[in-house]
Amino acid sequence: MALAFDEFGRPFIILREQDQKTRLRGIDAQKANIAAGKAVARILRSSLGPKGMDKMLQGPDGDVTITNDGATILEQMDVDNQIAKLMVELSRSQDYEIGDGTTGVVVMAGALLEQAERQLDRGIHPIRVAEGYEMASRVAVEHLERISQKFEFDNDNYEPLVQTCMTTLSSKIVNRCKRSLAEIAVKAVLAVADLERKDVNLDLIKIEGKVGGNLEDTELIYGILVDKDMSHPQMPKQIEDAHIAILTCPFEPPKPKTKHKVDIDTVEKFETLRKQEQQYFDEMVQKCKDVGATLVICQWGFDDEANHLLMHRNLPAVRWVGGVELELIAIATGGRIVPRFQELTAEKLGKAGMVREKSFGTTKERMLYIEHCANSKAVTIFIRGGNKMMIEETKRSIHDALCVARNLIRNKSIVYGGGAAEIACSLAVDAAADKYPGVEQYAIRAFAEALDSVPMALAENSGLQPIETLSAVKSQQLKENIPFYGIDCNDVGTNDMREQNVFETLIGKQQQILLATQVVKMILKIDDVISNSEY
Repeated sequence: MALAFDEFGRPFIILREQDQKTRLRGIDAQKANIAAGKAVARILRSSLGPKGMDKMLQGPDGDVTITNDGATILEQMDVDNQIAKLMVELSRSQDYEIGDGTTGVVVMAGALLEQAERQLDRGIHPIRVAEGYEMASRVAVEHLERISQKFEFDNDNYEPLVQTCMTTLSSKIVNRCKRSLAEIAVKAVLAVADLERKDVNLDLIKIEGKVGGNLEDTELIYGILVDKDMSHPQMPKQIEDAHIAILTCPFEPPKPKTKHKVDIDTVEKFETLRKQEQQYFDEMVQKCKDVGATLVICQWGFDDEANHLLMHRNLPAVRWVGGVELELIAIATGGRIVPRFQELTAEKLGKAGMVREKSFGTTKERMLYIEHCANSKAVTIFIRGGNKMMIEETKRSIHDALCVARNLIRNKSIVYGGGAAEIACSLAVDAAADKYPGVEQYAIRAFAEALDSVPMALAENSGLQPIETLSAVKSQQLKENIPFYGIDCNDVGTNDMREQNVFETLIGKQQQILLATQVVKMILKIDDVISNSEY
């Protein structure tokens, strides 16, 4: 495999343990890598668009995931090949940066690799192909900028945001109630958005799910939802104008830190000890009442005696609330988290207009709603659905919609979906190819052809004739010079994406093209693969 000879003709070895390694070099290595990349893209190709199929993945411990979110499919697939792992990274980075378009970016990279293979067969050097792709991607991104449209919105008129979120949700399993879900997502983002700084902190939007009910019962709560109930069944179920003490200290008598032993030999001594403990509790409860708290939320538990006392003193309490929820409650109610009892003061209490306990269906499960908060920057989206998988998939879909709304607040430009933007870019790149002398123009044309793969896949998944449909739309765009014509996936009867209200964010599309080109360039530059062989 890697044998060299010295000046006397004696062989010596360069690679250690080379009999256990396999090596691919030159064009074979590129072909193998391209094949691996194409295989991953082929899996995702069928789940692109509003008529895309879902994938069912079984995890190592038997749990089943049903999804058509590209990033989730690739995360769960447990890929072994190194190049295929690059594709997984690609969709993950699109997911982290943009949140939407994770399937499209992989399909795009697969198409670029397929076209690159044809160029390599023609004898064009891979570096020249990579450079041509780089030039073409620049042309495409600039063209997207030119055909994009800006729109204005504010807290009262958010229709354009809803339309764009509906485009995202239309390719998901929840598309039957995409209108209501898109509105929920937009309202949630606008509630936590800082429109001056054009910034949205998605951590303030909590997504909770509960099995049961319909998808249509999904609601947006301007406040926090905690999956807990009051610690005593006889405590009031509804507290108006609540003052909330948020504690992270245990609600029980202090235990001495050192090891200790108490000898009790008479009933009187035991009584004294019990009274002492009760007095501690009394003081604690009284302390909470003195500062004006009408509800105690505690990170730790308290024993039955404390519970009993709290009930008698009319001080409702919630126990075992997690740290993340405590933080969100503190943000929403404007309260402070109190680590020690001694530090509890009236200023540190959070305020909420209404705290109520709600039970669901025939089950005994209850949840706590904390609404009308003083600082309603934190909101909760509460999802209902028929089964666990449905709720998980809805969570992923809503996350995509939230990301789209956030991107639109950052950058108000949109391009038209349904493959319209890709077809327009393909035409622009094709026209630009003639300006470049040299071999690169072949690669630039190949890039234009690869851009067509997204609308082609859309047409294919919608059960249309792919080549016929694509060429019809392309000629229509060329004839009228309007970049709004795309594939009519939903059979509405018009190719004009403005009428169908199919929008996508500009930064999402640009990111797709740039990321796909980067990964393909990286794959094309590999010409030697040394790996440990399987046996």
